[in-house]
Amino acid sequence: MDTMHPEPRDPRPAPPAPASEPGAAPRVAVVVIGYNDRAHVADAVRSALAQGPAVAEVIAVDDCSTDGSDGLLARLAAGEPRLRVVRRSVNSGGCGTPRNTGVEEATAPYVMFLDSDDVLPPGAVDALLTAATRARAEVASGLCVRRELPSGREQPWQAPLYTAHTVLARPAERPRLVHDTLCVNKLYRTDFLRAHGIRFPEGRFLYEDIVFTARVLAASPRVALVADRVYVWQVRRSAERLSLSLDRGHIGNWTARVEACALAYDTLLGAGQKELARAARAKFLDHEVRMYARELVLHDARYQREWWTRTRAYLARYDTADWESHPAAPGHVLGRVVLASPEPRDLDRLRELAARPARLLPPYARDREGAPVWSAGLPEVSLAPLLTAPVAALPLAVDAALRPGARAALLRLRLHELYGTVAGAGPREVEVVWQAREDDRTRGRTAAALTPSAADTWTAEVPVDLAGLGSGTWDLRLTLRFADGTGREVTAHALAGPGRLRRRAVPSAVHGVLLVQPYATHSGALAVRVATGPGGVLRVLRGRLRRLLRRGRGAAGAVTAP
Repeated sequence: MDTMHPEPRDPRPAPPAPASEPGAAPRVAVVVIGYNDRAHVADAVRSALAQGPAVAEVIAVDDCSTDGSDGLLARLAAGEPRLRVVRRSVNSGGCGTPRNTGVEEATAPYVMFLDSDDVLPPGAVDALLTAATRARAEVASGLCVRRELPSGREQPWQAPLYTAHTVLARPAERPRLVHDTLCVNKLYRTDFLRAHGIRFPEGRFLYEDIVFTARVLAASPRVALVADRVYVWQVRRSAERLSLSLDRGHIGNWTARVEACALAYDTLLGAGQKELARAARAKFLDHEVRMYARELVLHDARYQREWWTRTRAYLARYDTADWESHPAAPGHVLGRVVLASPEPRDLDRLRELAARPARLLPPYARDREGAPVWSAGLPEVSLAPLLTAPVAALPLAVDAALRPGARAALLRLRLHELYGTVAGAGPREVEVVWQAREDDRTRGRTAAALTPSAADTWTAEVPVDLAGLGSGTWDLRLTLRFADGTGREVTAHALAGPGRLRRRAVPSAVHGVLLVQPYATHSGALAVRVATGPGGVLRVLRGRLRRLLRRGRGAAGAVTAP
């Protein structure tokens, strides 16, 4: 392992030193929870057992499955003495109760959690156990990656926390810890959890890990952070039954998330962790509000009104200091718009501001004194903090239109002024790159000068080799370069209009034919789908036909249903 960073002095007595060198003896219980997940639970259990001798026991808690999961686990346990199966007699409806059951059953000095549809990467337990024992920490935490299936694309979760091996005498030294609300990428001292009565909410309580993490942080443990990958969170969006956290199609999901975040805040504040509590409120704006605001335009008017009303009710609890902590942050601006308007409004514009990176689209209004405001209809929402924010942090807006042609495609870009901040920074050029959605590979990197245009804008035109991109879905990524060398990474707003976002077949010297469709993502950014050759075009057309037929059968069923 890498050498730890120098540790701050902690006046509290340290926990007892480990009885032996890290990893020398079985010391960890891995609690695997599952319900009706026979297809995946064995892989999860095997990944825990494969961690090696540091794992003293794997406790598989079956939450009263009806798909034969318990029988599968029993057969695995028959050949593996470290595996113990606990079957609950009644389904709990959530994840908290079976995890609590696992902690109660654990006999090892350390415990960690694993969901039945995820896996532990090789070396995860050793990395966490070594960090915890060397630092005498009650909690050790490492990097979790989200793996999208079936593509296999991986995205690190809260990566800024895990860039180096670090020891914190208490969580308040790193308030950003409140952003990592997962419980599964962490190792806990079992006696620490029991001494402080730290448990998950029982029953059907969504986002139970948000509350559990707050309870852990409230107890002010010594924390070791490692840069190692310690958990693989496998996301199956095409599954018939979405995980509880991914099923955001109904307003009850948002209500549950708000409830969990409110309880987390109250827990931290009640424990005297004022800085962490304030950080938790800022996290709610930056993470929760932005994530759901991006999706608001996809829901019906009833959902939008209910989401708006419930969000306003919670944000009304914020005090002045909460709003002043990061006044130029996109989440804070979003929250102030919601709080200022009794009814949903400007949803398309809010969607773009909620994107990552954020985009603040025009119009750029001012109040009677000339100060920047959200709009003429909401002059009470001030945007003045943007005037002093560094250009690399501004929600700069770039419009983009891609026009495929017989010889070449042309990408037209337009950068908007933002209350004089862009001109002051001196925009020079834009670097363009296309990133594959399925595996993050990049192609088509090029740069073009930004030319001043009318009405406070700068424009650029960039040729695009669509044949060189190849088949797949490609996201447009831009980097704006300014006079002092500063760069700002942005995505571009997809311009709609006649013929702009339409599928086209164009001839190709390389593939014979290309089927090209520019489109707007859920956050409004420009992306493009490309199918190459007659075979690729035919697959797209067949898929389109199948969707139309399914839609037609569904409509017919609705008409004939009694």
